Amino acid sequence: MNFRTMLLPPPPSTAASAGLLLLRGFAGLAMASHGWGKIQDPFHWMDKADSPPPAVFQFLAAVAEFFGGLGLAVGLLSVIAAFGITCTMVVAIQHHVAKGDPFGKWELAALYLCISVLVLLGGPGRFSLDALVRSRLAATRAG
Repeated sequence: MNFRTMLLPPPPSTAASAGLLLLRGFAGLAMASHGWGKIQDPFHWMDKADSPPPAVFQFLAAVAEFFGGLGLAVGLLSVIAAFGITCTMVVAIQHHVAKGDPFGKWELAALYLCISVLVLLGGPGRFSLDALVRSRLAATRAG
């Protein structure tokens, strides 16, 4: 598997792509809404926590949630967006589990993790901007 195939995986069937569009669209916009408040003050949104992470990690999480959510929703740079969301959700789950929080406190992060891993491994589907880029690249290579 080369880098281009990894970044722009071939799309699944039309029916699966329609399901992926619904899942990506809803989950991506929901993720972006969670990241909206964080992107307003990306280096200091967790400063009031007991032991806040360094500013650079707060920034990366804010960017992953907001811009990664938007990228996931429209299917643009989906693998990169999904990777950022995956990393952020793993940290969020670990944070809650380490505190002994019940499943209800971290179940949404686990759900976002599962969705992002699905897109990371399977791609965004036929109905995405990534699929459009992939087809245009193939057309210019053939012509």
